Amino acid sequence: MTTPVPDRIAAAPISWGVCEVPGWGWQHQPPTVLAQMRELGISATEFGPDGFLPDAPQAKADTLAGYGLAAVGQFVPVVLHDPAHDPLPVVESAMEGLVAASASTVVIAAATGVDGYDDRPALDELGWSTLLANLDRIDDAARAHGLVATIHPHVGTMVESGEETQRVLDGSRIGLCLDTGHLLIGGGDPVAVATEHPGRIAHMHLKDVDLAWARKVQAGDATYTEAVAAGMYVPLGAGDVDIAAIVTALEADGYQGWYVLEQDTILTGDPADGGEGPDPVADVRASVAHLLSVAKGA
Repeated sequence: MTTPVPDRIAAAPISWGVCEVPGWGWQHQPPTVLAQMRELGISATEFGPDGFLPDAPQAKADTLAGYGLAAVGQFVPVVLHDPAHDPLPVVESAMEGLVAASASTVVIAAATGVDGYDDRPALDELGWSTLLANLDRIDDAARAHGLVATIHPHVGTMVESGEETQRVLDGSRIGLCLDTGHLLIGGGDPVAVATEHPGRIAHMHLKDVDLAWARKVQAGDATYTEAVAAGMYVPLGAGDVDIAAIVTALEADGYQGWYVLEQDTILTGDPADGGEGPDPVADVRASVAHLLSVAKGA
């Protein structure tokens, strides 16, 4: 039995400006974010960064349940490429919270080891072999917990571009979290990944992007953070990502995972009090409407 797309739409706190990067911007508090998700008719969410929800696994689950929200997964940035660093303790801790909340997915990003996403080092062969081996270790650990592990190609991490994504697909067995915005900004082709590797995609972060700003980031004319603050991410259907082609390809292949709506946002203050930046409620509402429209034709 298949689950229809409307029942697989989830949200994420980043659309409300909530991010793990220090100094990212003004951030809404959990009661506002979670209540507004429910007001928008969304029934599930990712956890958000550490500190957004309570640390204790059961308290995380109880907080979401109090707002009628199911848990989907958690974005876990962790260093994977350093032979002297074991990423499993951090990932295992995150998985405890996911299991307690009956979530399905741990979303791994290959962190550089420094804050922010504006710069990253180059990996040598030892770094790559270490990273790939750690991804398989994480995949094994997730399976032991009844979870699905995925790698999230992400701007400013060690797995960013289309070439790096392909290297992960070829060199490990972990599932893929396809983030349509980050892969495009990183120089990859999200439509090609969705059409050529649909069976490896276990989780989706749906984003739309203003390609002009993405090109500035790629050319080094703007940092990633500057571009986000300037509005590089837009509601689904308002940018240059072919959301319809991606969703159609996945649904045709039998994808039954979540579509997590993410619009990375930097706010300068509470929009209700005149703070500048996008209106999260209006933007998420527009993204939901676009995805529902696309799903009808998928």
